[in-house]
Amino acid sequence: MVMSPVISRRTFLGTALAASVVAARTSTARAAPARAKRLVANTRTLDVNGRTTRVFGLLASDGQPGISLDPGERFAVDLVNNSGARTLVHWHGQLPPWKQDGFHWPQTPPFANGTSQSYDFAPIAGTYWMHSHHELQEQSLMTAPLIVRDAAALRDDRQEVVLMLHDFSFRSPDELLASLTGTSAQAAQAMTRMHEADGAPGRTGGAPPAMAAMDMSHPMAGMAAAKPMRGMAMPARHASAMAMPGGMHMDLNDVKYDAFLANDRTLADPEIVRVERKGRLRLRIINGASASQFWIDLGALTGHVVAVDGHPVHPIADESFPLAMAQRLDILLDLPREGAFPILARLEGSPQRTGIVLVTAKAPVARLAEQGQAAPPVDNSLETRLSAVTPLQPRPADLTQTITLAGGMMPYAWSMNGAYWPHVAPLMLTKGQRVEIELVNQSMMAHPIHLHGHAFQVVGLNGRPLQGAMRDTVLVPIMGRVRIAFDAVNPGRWAFHCHNLYHMQTGMMMEFRYHGIDV
Repeated sequence: MVMSPVISRRTFLGTALAASVVAARTSTARAAPARAKRLVANTRTLDVNGRTTRVFGLLASDGQPGISLDPGERFAVDLVNNSGARTLVHWHGQLPPWKQDGFHWPQTPPFANGTSQSYDFAPIAGTYWMHSHHELQEQSLMTAPLIVRDAAALRDDRQEVVLMLHDFSFRSPDELLASLTGTSAQAAQAMTRMHEADGAPGRTGGAPPAMAAMDMSHPMAGMAAAKPMRGMAMPARHASAMAMPGGMHMDLNDVKYDAFLANDRTLADPEIVRVERKGRLRLRIINGASASQFWIDLGALTGHVVAVDGHPVHPIADESFPLAMAQRLDILLDLPREGAFPILARLEGSPQRTGIVLVTAKAPVARLAEQGQAAPPVDNSLETRLSAVTPLQPRPADLTQTITLAGGMMPYAWSMNGAYWPHVAPLMLTKGQRVEIELVNQSMMAHPIHLHGHAFQVVGLNGRPLQGAMRDTVLVPIMGRVRIAFDAVNPGRWAFHCHNLYHMQTGMMMEFRYHGIDV
């Protein structure tokens, strides 16, 4: 195994995000740069277990993925599209004006290859990420970290390590969607275009996108049309199923992937991160996977979660933490000795795993198997323990709404309030309202639900009140309920959707729209 050179924490200080290992700076906040940062959407070659493939990338001017900002620095970015296709990038978890959010509203369509878009807003500090919100480009790794440092974290003088997770297939995203819906790749492409149609959303009715694009000559089509959507045990060709009490089965892992990546590498050749003996680290872990959830396994180490989805929480100590799609964890580590310390991401319901290795000088590194003990389903066990450092101020809700989540594998279609995007009535908001949403999952899959343009607090789980974390993505468990609250302070049009890419593409999305916004 090839080892990286020894790099001390002091050497890291003052450097930018590089090789997914970021140095914490001890300098005070500097003035915003005179010129915007350049970010390029392009294609690149990736080696996955000895086989090369072309994927997308979002690279800074130094060739490294994503963007990192110092305290007080504005998000002033020129996004240049050299990807060979139209694209649109969402700044996941940030709170920009709605027309800078990177979602495909009629007012903010994808932009063409060879052109650029400029963005300028005040970011919020923490661990965030960016990903395409156009068609299925996210699955092809049009993603990258977005790190906004704060002065308190820099004063802590810890080596920063960014770990970004992906699920990977040598098949095209259209082929993956086609295998789920029982259609052709061409029909899957048509489905994604329908999903992003420029017509105004908000109409009710209409067939699920999966059925509207169904090729009825396909051998699965008739069977799919005849099956109910809810409570279906998943076909083995799509995913795994796990028994629950009472004889029910939860469905896991819609897609059978070829590999799972940690900073673009598998455990066949993992990234080796050089650390100091008894080093002090801050792990910034991002689940950028399109349809996979993980347990973060620290092995022999105990870590303290100090932020989720970029927002500080009172520290929680453990050796293993669940991480749903699109969620992030900031974990503080104090290494107890010299050695090699694997940081693993274990796929739920599967023995498959990926990760990186933290290594002190001269410590030997053993080869790690890509399979281990099967991990349990990702759950809300961490959610029940979290509490926000800066919660919402107590006040009665001005607007309460129940949103039901439903769907199933055959036909492969997922809904909100019994309807399918874009035929879902919007939730209308008034600026200044305190809004509470009860998310009720009536399906046999858990759903990571993401709200654009706002941070919400988790205030209830399965009917139990909670003063939980501030987040932008929350996991709604199988046949369970999650209650969230937020203040409507960012007028615009905002997407609210499942962050399983294929659930979103087949209907599980709606709009939160403020009164007075022209459509």
